[in-house]
Amino acid sequence: MSKRNKAVLAIIIFIAVLFVDQIIKVWVKTNMHLHESIHVFDWFYISFIENNGAAFGMEVFGKLFLSIFRIVAVIVVGYYIVQQIKSHARTGYIVCLSLVLAGAAGNIVDSLVYGQIFTMSTPFEIASTVDFGNGYAPMLMGKVVDMFYFPIIDTTWPTWMPMVGGEHFVFFSPVFNFADASISCGIVALLIFYRKELSKISLRKELKI
Repeated sequence: MSKRNKAVLAIIIFIAVLFVDQIIKVWVKTNMHLHESIHVFDWFYISFIENNGAAFGMEVFGKLFLSIFRIVAVIVVGYYIVQQIKSHARTGYIVCLSLVLAGAAGNIVDSLVYGQIFTMSTPFEIASTVDFGNGYAPMLMGKVVDMFYFPIIDTTWPTWMPMVGGEHFVFFSPVFNFADASISCGIVALLIFYRKELSKISLRKELKI
């Protein structure tokens, strides 16, 4: 595939993931109460939550730090993709990087503008849109919308098991969004199929190239 076609493919993936992610989030934000859950299957729910942290709701540092870190990361990854296209990197590698970039950008949109254009979501009131700047939080402080919940195994540990016997157990309890899924799929594919390319990044760091 030519460099031009790879660039077009990367742009299409970026726009498509970002569009789907935001359509889902806006629908959930404007149609569901906070913590409302829609039963789709026993192993799949649409469960509306919001978080201040990174992928899958993990919170490590402050919200502002995470928002700025995401923006810097997107710029760095975007620049890296451009360089890889110029250096004739494999198409699949570009695809994986584009998925990671698009997912990160999707969550940045939440942080950047959701607090500016939406009212607060609560268990008692569905959010609505407002004029820009009149929302529930300052710029970069908007909360990330999550909704996908897959309790693939929802059971209770046998009573005879030490320490955990009789306790409730859910396999895969995080609630995540489409952007998180895009990031995860991209990273997993990179680790499985493109370790050679990733090792070159580590080698360049070690050699300070």
